[in-house]
Amino acid sequence: MKRFIYTQADRTILRLALPAIASNITVPLLGLCDTAITGHLGSEIFLAAVAAGGTVFNVILWLCGFLRMGTTGLTAEAFGSKKEGAVNIIFWRAIGLASLLGLFVISVRHPLLNIFLDIISPGNEVALAASEYFLICVWGIPPLLITLSINGWFIGMQDTVRPMIISISMNLLNVAASLIAVYALDAGFAGVAYGTLTANWTGLLLSALIVAMYSKRVSLHPDIKRIFHGGGFGKFFRVSSDLFLRSACIMGVSLSVTAIGARMGDLTMAVNTIMLQFFLFFSYFMDGFSFAGEALIGKSSGAADFSGLRSISRRLLSWSAAMATLFFVIYLCGANSITAMLTDVGAVRREVSEMSLFLWLLPPVAVWAFIYDGFFIGLTATRRMFVTTLMAILTFAIVVTVGMEIHPFETYPVFGNRMLWVAFLSFLAVRGIGLAIQFPQMIRNMDETKKIH
Repeated sequence: MKRFIYTQADRTILRLALPAIASNITVPLLGLCDTAITGHLGSEIFLAAVAAGGTVFNVILWLCGFLRMGTTGLTAEAFGSKKEGAVNIIFWRAIGLASLLGLFVISVRHPLLNIFLDIISPGNEVALAASEYFLICVWGIPPLLITLSINGWFIGMQDTVRPMIISISMNLLNVAASLIAVYALDAGFAGVAYGTLTANWTGLLLSALIVAMYSKRVSLHPDIKRIFHGGGFGKFFRVSSDLFLRSACIMGVSLSVTAIGARMGDLTMAVNTIMLQFFLFFSYFMDGFSFAGEALIGKSSGAADFSGLRSISRRLLSWSAAMATLFFVIYLCGANSITAMLTDVGAVRREVSEMSLFLWLLPPVAVWAFIYDGFFIGLTATRRMFVTTLMAILTFAIVVTVGMEIHPFETYPVFGNRMLWVAFLSFLAVRGIGLAIQFPQMIRNMDETKKIH
């Protein structure tokens, strides 16, 4: 058995991964603070409204996640190849696309809201409050998308510290601004939305200041002609569109898990809500290593250093395996204790306990989808990611369909929920295994192409 030796590559991985993890774990804290503020406004309507309005907001951000991922992969590749002009062009292309998308969302905010409210179907009072919340927050979409692109650019430049500073500052400001608006300015429920709006615009100003202070690689007077007619324009949009479609597919599976669980009754829906928290908690840590993979694999690919790429990918896989093992042990030994912290409803605790096997399997099954996503984003091999995700969705659909053929889920919710989680784990497994199978051959082909040229 080989002894683990801590190397310079490991230091580089942790230098990138740890700030990203620190940034990620502030996200649920923000959600908890918003819940705590609205939970003390005297009505459950406000809690439900934040959940409904926040869902619309989060779906938009999820679908626009390609702005961060695509910018990271393309920037890391350009950085590795030492093409400073390309690094500058990618920055401004990402900013331009984020701005256009933000303005588009604002222009269709009313029909977009109506579509989601029809899907969620809240009561009239909740719908009114959710509409108020979203129609305030939506004006923060353009700065938030631009900041997302800037963070992606920094990660591609091998820097996760500045995105961490931006993210944590925005989250802290969001909490402070919401508290001030609700209690000091007596803005009531709308104050929570105004706090988010204030944080998003201030975050953009902070991001712009950091960019201006950070690097000479970004010209503050962009060459518009090169941005629209320079090299790589087609690749920029191909990568962006592939990642957008992939995100839509993953979001579709996530929503399907929630919707199918809801059809099996309130208890099953509550159980799945708790179980998905275990998945999200693991994802906050694994995303850090995925971000490191995007930056380092992209840099090595851009530099055509395929020996270094293989070496760094092996170290990243070792760290991923270690994280999966750690979380497997935590969930194996502490799943019931964690569940007890999340809910005091006895029936939910008992059902989650009976579903413990799926919680134990989550880390070792999901880990490969996370880390290989990072590898493929770094290689800008986004079409392969999208096709593999489609295969995973097909697997998910087959397992769910077969389960329903055996027993209707609504009639047999205990059986149905187990089949639903088999389908979800199958979806994750196919994504990870599918990318893992393709990765070595891709690197060999790229290496051979380099030798020929």
